[in-house]
Amino acid sequence: MEETCTRAEELLNAIFTGAGFDLRAEASQSELGCLLGIEGDDSGLLLGQGGELLDALQQILNQALGRSLPKGQRIICDANNYRAAREAELRAMASHAARQVRATSSPFVFGPMEPMERRIIHLSLAAEEDLATESIGEGNARRLRVSLKIPR
Repeated sequence: MEETCTRAEELLNAIFTGAGFDLRAEASQSELGCLLGIEGDDSGLLLGQGGELLDALQQILNQALGRSLPKGQRIICDANNYRAAREAELRAMASHAARQVRATSSPFVFGPMEPMERRIIHLSLAAEEDLATESIGEGNARRLRVSLKIPR
């Protein structure tokens, strides 16, 4: 995995240099896979539009190099701790949805989300014995529904 992380770091830095961005990626290993921390004066460019460019770079790296990682591991790009902040935000949204479902007994449906974001909410609510989560829809319109479990 270390070789793949190094290759991902080199590829990402070559993209930044070629594009003229003042950015630098540094690879480290985490329990999720290869984490590429990105710093520099242009890091705000990656985070505009809800981190779309950051997600696009992550997608390119996973397509190009992800097959050489162990099963279940991914290449994750982060700038200015965006991913950690987004995860905290998603966990708060999951808690809000759980409270609303319990209060109204009606399902709560999140808007379209990336697979990794849906996964964070699924995992956040997995221990809630009275709630069920499921992904619904297709493709880019895939969403997540939180509802009360039907007692058996």
